[in-house]
Amino acid sequence: MSNNSNKHDSSKNSPRTPNRPPRFGSALLFYGILIVLLLVFSTVMFGNRNGTAAETTLSDVMEIIENSDYSVSEVEVNGTTVTIQYRDLSGMQQTVTHSVPYAYVPDLINKLEDYKNDGLISSYDYTEPIDWTAILNALSIIGFIVLAVVIFINLNRQSRDGNSVFSFGSNRARLTSPDEIKVKFTDVAGSVEEKEELAEVVDFLKNPKKYKELGAKIPKGVLLHGLPGTGKTLLARAVAGEANCPFFYISGSDFVEMLVGVGASRVRSLFADAKKAAPAVIFIDEIDAVGRKRGAGLGGGQDEREQTLNQILVEMDGFDVNTNVIVIAATNRVDVLDPALLRPGRFDRRVMVNPPDVDEREAILKIHAKGKPLSPEISLREVALSTVGFTGADLENLLNEAALLAARRNNKEITPLEINDATFRVMMGPEKNSKRLTDKVKRLTAYHEAGHAVVLRATSDIEKVDRVTIIPAGQAGGFTAYKPVEDLDYYTEKMLLDSIRMALGGRAAEELFLGEVSTGAASDLKSCNRTAMAMVKRYGLSPKFRNMVFGDDSEEIFVGQSFGQVQSYSDATAYEIDKEVQRIITECYEDTKRILEEKRSIVEGLAKRLIDVYKVDGPEFESIYEADGDLEAAAKLYEEKKQELKKAEQERREKSEAEAKASEEDNGSGKDDADDGLSDEISDTEHDTGSEHTDLKENSDEDDSDEKDQAE
Repeated sequence: MSNNSNKHDSSKNSPRTPNRPPRFGSALLFYGILIVLLLVFSTVMFGNRNGTAAETTLSDVMEIIENSDYSVSEVEVNGTTVTIQYRDLSGMQQTVTHSVPYAYVPDLINKLEDYKNDGLISSYDYTEPIDWTAILNALSIIGFIVLAVVIFINLNRQSRDGNSVFSFGSNRARLTSPDEIKVKFTDVAGSVEEKEELAEVVDFLKNPKKYKELGAKIPKGVLLHGLPGTGKTLLARAVAGEANCPFFYISGSDFVEMLVGVGASRVRSLFADAKKAAPAVIFIDEIDAVGRKRGAGLGGGQDEREQTLNQILVEMDGFDVNTNVIVIAATNRVDVLDPALLRPGRFDRRVMVNPPDVDEREAILKIHAKGKPLSPEISLREVALSTVGFTGADLENLLNEAALLAARRNNKEITPLEINDATFRVMMGPEKNSKRLTDKVKRLTAYHEAGHAVVLRATSDIEKVDRVTIIPAGQAGGFTAYKPVEDLDYYTEKMLLDSIRMALGGRAAEELFLGEVSTGAASDLKSCNRTAMAMVKRYGLSPKFRNMVFGDDSEEIFVGQSFGQVQSYSDATAYEIDKEVQRIITECYEDTKRILEEKRSIVEGLAKRLIDVYKVDGPEFESIYEADGDLEAAAKLYEEKKQELKKAEQERREKSEAEAKASEEDNGSGKDDADDGLSDEISDTEHDTGSEHTDLKENSDEDDSDEKDQAE
C-alpha cells in the first residue's frame, strides 16, 4: 500500500514500530537457553576444582622426597600440580603427580625450599599458578549482570511496542505510513458508487478547510457492509492509499482478552495515538467481533466485550469538532451490531458493498488477469456472463485456479477448458475422479442428474444448463450446474415454482425410470421446502394467503433470543400454512413427473451419455435436447455448433485485429500530418502554422480524454 503524504513522519506519532511481530516468546526461549548454558558451564568448570585429582596424596609425595632410599631426579610445580620423578629401590623410574589447592601452593613452595636447603632435592621448577576459579567466578557474575541488563532493555522495548506481557492495555493497531500503501481507487474495479462515497472522505482528509467553510461536517464513521469477498477491506486500503495520512489497522478480535478492562484500555490507547497523528484513518476490520448487541442471547452478554463496545461508543461520540480522525469499519453481519453503534454521530454513513454486476465482473477479471497468459479463445466478457453471483474474491480465486490447472497440465497458456473447470472447482470443490463407481450408482446418479437438467431446460427462461456430471465433487455425488442468463434482482412467482420443479426433477426421475427413490435428493428436498415456505410466509405468493406475511423474516442470531416471544399467528393458521406448503410441493412434483414423461427420450439419451462419458457440458446438452435424445444426431449437431462457434470466434478475432490495425494506421497518419505541417512551415505563414499546431494539440487532448474515459 503506497501513499505519498506531506512529508508526514508517522514514526513520531506512533508508540509502536509498524508491522513488528511479537517477540516475547522467542526472547524468553533464548534467555532460558542462555541461563542453562551458563549454569552447565559453571558446573563443569568449578564443580570439582578442589577435589582430589592426584594419583597419590600430598603426604605420600612429601614422604618420597624425605625418604633417603629414593633418588629424586626432578620436581616440577606447574601451577597447582606437583610432579615428582624418582628411582625406587629396584632402580625403576617412577612418576608421581598430585594436585593441591591454590591456597596451599605457598606452603608447598616453602617446604620444597627447605628440602633444597637440606639437600634432599637439588632443585625444582616452579610456574606461578593462575587462579581460574576467581577469574571464572568474576566472568560469571559479569555475564549474569549483562544478561539482566539485556533482558531489562528488551522488555522495555517490547513494552513500548505493545508486545510485552506488561502492556496488555497498549494499542495493538498496526500503523501503516503513507509511503507503504500501494493500493489506490484505480486498483479497485467496479464499486463505482462505493468509491464515490469514500472519495468524499478522502477529500475531507486532504482539504478539511473547504468543508469547514461551507459548514459541512464529514461523517465521523463509515461502515462498510456486504457479503464476504465483495472488497470491503480492499476499499479501506484504497482510502488509506488515497488519503496520504497515517492508517491504523486493527481487527475487532484484537480488543478481546481474558483480562477484564484490557479491551477498553486498548480502545483508549488506539484513539489517543490516532489523535496525535491526525489527520488519520482508523480501520476496524470485522467489527462484529466486538460490536455485537449488548445483552443479547441466552444468559445475557459478555461483560468484557460490552465494556470494550462502551469505550468505542464513548470515543467515537467524544471527538472534537476539529479532530481529523475518521473511523472506517467493515463487517458482513451488520444485523448483529448494537443499535447505539449505528446511530448518527458514530457511524454516520453506511456503504453497502454489493456483489459486482457483469460489467464490474469483467473489469475485475481484467485486473486479476494481468500477468497470466490467456488463450486468444478466452473472452473475459463471456467469463463475466457465466459467473453470475461471484464476488471479487471468487473471481480472483477462479483465475488463480485456472492458472494452477494449466500448470498442472503443462500448458503454456490458460485455455477455456481451464477456465471452465476452475469455475466448477470454485463452486463445488475438486472432482473425485479416483472414486470407484459401481454400475448401479452410475445409473442412479445419471438418471437423477438428467432429471434435473431436462426439467430446468423445459421450464426455465432465465437459466440454462452449464454442465451435467456424475463425477463426485465436494459433498455431492454428482451435480447439474446452471447459470442465469443475466443478473437478477428479484424473482417472480413462476421463477420460484420453476426452481422447485427443477429441485424435484432428480427424485421424480428416480421414481419414473428406476422404480425406486434414494437419499440422494435430501438437499434438493430441503431447498424446495425452504422455497415453498418462503413463498407462503415471506413473499405472500400463496393463493390462499395472498399478500400476507407471517412472522418476522429476520433470522435468529443469538441463542435464546426468541424465548418468551409469542407467535404472531394462531396454531390453526400454522396448520393451514403447512398444508399450503404441502400443496405447492405436491403440485410441482406432479408437474415435474409430467414433464419427464413428455421428455422421456431426452432423459434416456442424456443418462446413457452420462454413463458413457461421466460429464456433459452445456453445448453438448443442448444438442442432445434439440435432437430429442438421439445421440448420433446430437453428435452431428454438436459438431456443427462447434464449427459455428469457431467460425464466430475467428470472425471476432479478425474484426478485433482489423480495428487495432486501423487504430495504428490512424495514429501513423496523424504523425505524418504533423510532420508535413512542420515541413511546410517555411512556405506557410506563421498564423497558419500556429493554427495547424493548435488543431493538432486539440486532437491530442481529445485522444487523451478518450483514453482516460476508456481507462475509467
